[in-house]
Formats: sequence, structure tokens, C-alpha cells
Amino acid sequence: MNDSSPADLTGPAGPVVIDVWCELQCPDCTRALDDVHALRARYGDRVELRLRHFPLEKHKHAFAAAQAAEEAFGQGKGWPYVEAVLGKVADLDKKGEAVLVETARELGLDAEEFDTALIDGRHILIVDADQAEGKAIGVTGTPTYVVDGQRLDGGKSQEGLRERVEEITDRLLA
Repeated sequence: MNDSSPADLTGPAGPVVIDVWCELQCPDCTRALDDVHALRARYGDRVELRLRHFPLEKHKHAFAAAQAAEEAFGQGKGWPYVEAVLGKVADLDKKGEAVLVETARELGLDAEEFDTALIDGRHILIVDADQAEGKAIGVTGTPTYVVDGQRLDGGKSQEGLRERVEEITDRLLA
């Protein structure tokens, strides 16, 4: 029997995990950043927002962007990098992977290491695993959130999405 309540963050349950299935060349994911910011502001360290990759075939630089995001997480600036790249979707469409390395440089990350990571493919397995898991649980578009095993698909409509995520999260933290 566990003596800690679900809201006790020092207990074994820890923070509520919200998986954010995202694609870094997706305009809808750019708009969903407002929801990510609102969730962070509302819950702080009571939730863990976990980026999950779901690159779509229609966006030719999305797979490379997912690998670059993993390199950014490895260098300690994952979410700032993700947000910066999502702010440059149009540039990524036009200029391609050079935008990924430029963004790393702008954030003070090791841009040469980004370039090398994109060439040597060191993060491909992580991206492939996320994509396979996403397909297995029914992710078809981005953004999609998974909270407490419930899939909330923002790829079809983002209307009311944050409210549904908050409902589930509030219940888990109660």
C-alpha cells in the first residue's frame, strides 16, 4: 500500500506525464505551442511534457528535424530548440536542413555536432521508435496528446484540446 497521494510529487508516482506527439514542420504544432505554454504555466513541475516524434511523409524535412530535436535534448536545450524550429516552419520548408543547424547555433548549441548527428543518424532509432509507437496507438496527425492512456487528437481539430488535457490532468492530480 502506498502512503502518498497522487498529488504528492515526492511519492513514487511523480509528475503526470503528458506525451506531446509533434512534428517540427507542422503548422498546427506551431499553433499548439500556446497550449504547451499554458500547460507549463498551470502545472509547473507537477507535469512532465514529453516530446514524442511523429514526422509526416508530406513534410520532407520533418524526420531530420526530429533527429535534430533529439540532439538538442542531448545538449540540454530540447524544448527551446523545438519551439525555435516550430517558429521557423516556413524557413524549414524553403531552406531545408540548414535551418536546423542555424537554429542550434542561434541557441548556443554545438552546431557542428548537430550537423554530424544529422549525417551519422545517431538519433534515427529514437525517432523510428516514437513513430512506430505512435502508429500502434492510433496517432494519425499532429499535434496529438496522450495523458493517462487517453489519446487526444489535435491533428483533426485543436478545438477544446487543451481543456480535455487539463480535465484529465486535474483528475490525476486531485
